[in-house]
Amino acid sequence: MLNAEQFIAAQKANVETAFGLANKAFEGVEKVVELNVQAAKSALNDAAENTKAALSAKDAQELLSLQASLLQPATEKAVAYGRQVYDIAAATNAEVGKVVEAQLADLQKNILAVVDSAVKNAPAGSENAVALVKSAVAAASNAYESVQKAAKQAAEVAESNFQAMTTSAVKASQGVAANAKAAAKRAA
Repeated sequence: MLNAEQFIAAQKANVETAFGLANKAFEGVEKVVELNVQAAKSALNDAAENTKAALSAKDAQELLSLQASLLQPATEKAVAYGRQVYDIAAATNAEVGKVVEAQLADLQKNILAVVDSAVKNAPAGSENAVALVKSAVAAASNAYESVQKAAKQAAEVAESNFQAMTTSAVKASQGVAANAKAAAKRAA
């Protein structure tokens, strides 16, 4: 069993882990805030340039052509922004996941040490109970590994779906921009 020193050491490690996780989360938030500031500056600059260009249009055809030419870059910027947010979230999640996995591995190791200690000190005739405890610990370990694998597979599927969605959005904006340019030419 745990003595007082082991208990204090475990609590210290838990506090350090908690603060480490909080720092990782704040780093992710900082990155998103920085990205948002950059995106806001870029959007403001784009809005100023686009307004100037729209005000200098000589006729409706030039205005329609300008509008069509702005659609695709705006969509690409929105997709790039979404991708950057996703990347920040995925990286932060991966870092937190590594810490949690390490903590769970330590916990599992400690549980196995306690079980082994209990097995060594088990009274004669308790072999069935010992086997049952070992089996329960092994089943819990296997279940945890299965959940980890499923979570990784789900993350891979989400990544694949995100990639397909962003590709579709860019292609759709290219098609709309091409149609708008063609309509502007026909209107001339």
